[in-house]
Amino acid sequence: MTNIEIEQQIQKRYDAIQALKEQINDLQNQREPELVANYTFVAKTGEPISLNELFGDKDELIVIHNMGKSCSHCSLWADGFMGYTQHIEQRCAFVLVCPDAPEVHKAFAESRDWNFKSCSSAGNTFTKDMGFAEEKDGKTYNMPGFSVFKKEDDKIYRTAKDQFGPGDFYMPLWHFFDVLPKGVNGFQPK
Repeated sequence: MTNIEIEQQIQKRYDAIQALKEQINDLQNQREPELVANYTFVAKTGEPISLNELFGDKDELIVIHNMGKSCSHCSLWADGFMGYTQHIEQRCAFVLVCPDAPEVHKAFAESRDWNFKSCSSAGNTFTKDMGFAEEKDGKTYNMPGFSVFKKEDDKIYRTAKDQFGPGDFYMPLWHFFDVLPKGVNGFQPK
């Protein structure tokens, strides 16, 4: 195949991926909104903050389910949000929630210079209730991802969710590495 033929084949596959993404979005939009409780978290200031308050003056909210300080991949994803925060917040509210103790979370967020809202879910069941933590052999295993919420008539509903992982649609770094001659080549974030 010539380079032009290869580029045409690549474009066909990108078009197919885009069509599949649109189908996924359509399916997400068909989900029945799930009524959720007004959970209480601990803000970096140490003060309690409710899920309702995290919306600020918006009626839509993206919550990042971060695994906390112990996960270098979660730190990579969170670091990546720093450049997008101002743009995301033009459209909707945005917050990262992690299971670390409030003081651990505060120190870690400050060490990474995160410029977005974040809080600790330590002491509540939010992460588990949203399907991003499970109990196994007496231990809690957290998983990364996000949930989308909307406020309507003083109620909070979850309308969408997805998980994070290498190669997902939410971290462009992996897509750049994919096209390098050696690919990801064992890259592990620090």
